[in-house]
Amino acid sequence: MTEVHWQTLRAVMDRVVPPDDFPGAWDAGVGEYLRRQLARDLKHLALLYDLGLEAIDAEARARHGSAFAALTAAEQDAILRDVESGRVVAFWPVEPGRFFRMLVEHVQEGFYADPGNGGNRDGVAWRMIGYGTGPQDEATHADV
Repeated sequence: MTEVHWQTLRAVMDRVVPPDDFPGAWDAGVGEYLRRQLARDLKHLALLYDLGLEAIDAEARARHGSAFAALTAAEQDAILRDVESGRVVAFWPVEPGRFFRMLVEHVQEGFYADPGNGGNRDGVAWRMIGYGTGPQDEATHADV
């Protein structure tokens, strides 16, 4: 992936799981999770990611004359809503809605995954949902 791909990916991830009282997807390590997965288990999807991220950026440039990562959150959200439903104006070499759903699924996996896989840095997603920090909480949860 190019630097523009990573910038676009970061912006998309942080719209899927935006920062609030907790870190957004990128700062929670989801970018690292996906980087690892694309190098191993999802290697067969690397080209699809390149094409899809280029298309998201092309969509932003066609609509706003600027890179996706440079747009406001509201502009990014509007583009992603349209991409999800297939209402695109730029050329897409991949099916927009399908690519977006795959990307969202991978963001969710990385955000809630075991931190050993690169995402969910320091168990932030688990703390956010009140799960705790992992196995040491099993006794507590078993008593409930």
